[in-house]
Amino acid sequence: MFTADNSTTFLNLRNKFKRFIYEGYTIEQSSEMLKIRYSFNLSDSFFFHPVIEIPLSTKNYTDKLSTELLDNLVFHIGMIEMLSYWKAACSPQIIIKGRYLDMAQIKWWKTLYYHGLGEFFHINNINTNIEDFVNFEIEGTDKLNKSKIQVFDRPIIPMGGGKDSAVTYDLLRKAGEDVMVFFLNPQHLPVDVIHVNNYKVKQVVAYRTICPELIQLNKKGFLNGHTPFSAVLGFISLLMSVIYLRKNIVLSNESSANESTIPGTKINHQYSKTFEFETNFRTYISEYISEDLNYFSFLRPITELQIARLFSDAPYFFEKFRSCNVGSKTGVWCNKCPKCLFTFIILSPFINPTQLKHIFGQNLFNDIELLKSFNELTGLSEIKPFECIGTVEEVNVALVMAIKRYYKHTESLPALIQYYKGTKIYDTYKAHNSEHIISQFDNNNHLPEKYLHILKSAISWHEK
Repeated sequence: MFTADNSTTFLNLRNKFKRFIYEGYTIEQSSEMLKIRYSFNLSDSFFFHPVIEIPLSTKNYTDKLSTELLDNLVFHIGMIEMLSYWKAACSPQIIIKGRYLDMAQIKWWKTLYYHGLGEFFHINNINTNIEDFVNFEIEGTDKLNKSKIQVFDRPIIPMGGGKDSAVTYDLLRKAGEDVMVFFLNPQHLPVDVIHVNNYKVKQVVAYRTICPELIQLNKKGFLNGHTPFSAVLGFISLLMSVIYLRKNIVLSNESSANESTIPGTKINHQYSKTFEFETNFRTYISEYISEDLNYFSFLRPITELQIARLFSDAPYFFEKFRSCNVGSKTGVWCNKCPKCLFTFIILSPFINPTQLKHIFGQNLFNDIELLKSFNELTGLSEIKPFECIGTVEEVNVALVMAIKRYYKHTESLPALIQYYKGTKIYDTYKAHNSEHIISQFDNNNHLPEKYLHILKSAISWHEK
């Protein structure tokens, strides 16, 4: 991951742009569209108006939405949306107009902002702490109260184009659940994933735009970097669940997301996918939005390695899924990034090399140019890639399993496998029975009993 010493830029921008203001939002609603437009103000110098548009299907329940509940949901989406704009100058003060937040809420938001921006602070060499990086000033007096909602006990699944959400969707569909999937800014391939085998499934979308003014500031040298996208997705998913009266917002975050990207710290590219965030988010929803919504990750009890094995049972997804951020817009595997290599590795024990090569277009184990990423993924380098990937242990166990199954012989081994077999870390994992992670079940989860049964049944099928 490229890092830059922007510590001086950070201090200069904070000194010049001392205030970031959440001015408010407007809501335009028709029978066909819900349009939300936010107003953010950087020290009366720059103004941002990001928009979220939600096309409404014929069967929605916006007529049942109270004004207060809609305001509450939209306001909270703005609270996470503004982080993308605040980080351009990291103003020391955030002013919230029009709405009231109590001290517990302020503490909750500071925690999310600080840990959600851990990677951003790291790559920009910004030295700060949770107390001093920002202060909130609440100018509004209108407190939004939580609501009672009559919802159906049905799932709505936020989906990307990767293997994890495909597994969640597939297992719940097979279990007979009335599944609805939600795409945020969908590309054609994520949509294709749910149409395999001519399956028909309820689907809804939302479109989130980034203001061009922010992009221009980045070009001028303002600060830029990673924000907790899964938290943005979480808040928008709450609104979607209410529009369609679905109680269960079912994520696809696994136990592996809890591992820090930088060992010995809380800096985690996937902070808003962690069990810690999920737990805090559930508490916040219950206390400030509604007790009738249930946000949880279906795959939380299992690892990326277990997910890969479940995914290998669904070959109808092989041509459609994509887990590459670089190639997401064009629907391709770039085959050069750590995410592509990780996905290739984690699937390698379960899908034979010929088929895996067909999926990716090449055998990535043959590309010695991926050695840097390979070392980062296996723990031969100190820091993992800043990507949504599994643990160092899982990567090594996957490689040992793949070698045992497909790369037993020494002749004509792919370059990265040949290299790996000569490392001490291979000797370590080969000598120990590390395959326990292929059958683990993490009890630190929030799955309702019905969903636990579905997941355990899927895993136990492999263990028989």
